[in-house]
Amino acid sequence: MARVCQITGKKAMTGNSVSHSNHRTKRKFNSNLHKRRFYIPEEGKWVNLLVSAKGIRTINRKGISAVIKEARKNGNTLV
Repeated sequence: MARVCQITGKKAMTGNSVSHSNHRTKRKFNSNLHKRRFYIPEEGKWVNLLVSAKGIRTINRKGISAVIKEARKNGNTLV
C-alpha cells in the first residue's frame, strides 16, 4: 500500500540531506502516517484508515462522518 493519507492525500516529498560540508544527497520526507480505526455510527461499522496527523486533527474537528463524506465526494474510493 502506498504511504498516502486516505483523508488529506498527503504523501512523501523529496529533498536533500545536507551535510556539514554542504554535500547534498537525495532523501525522502515521509508524511506522519498512522493506522487508526474509526467507528461510523451512521453505517454502524468500523473502518481502518491510514491517516496523517493533520488528518486525525481534521477528523477530531469535523467528525468522521463529515470527513468520509467529503473524501468520497472528492473521489477517494479507499474510504
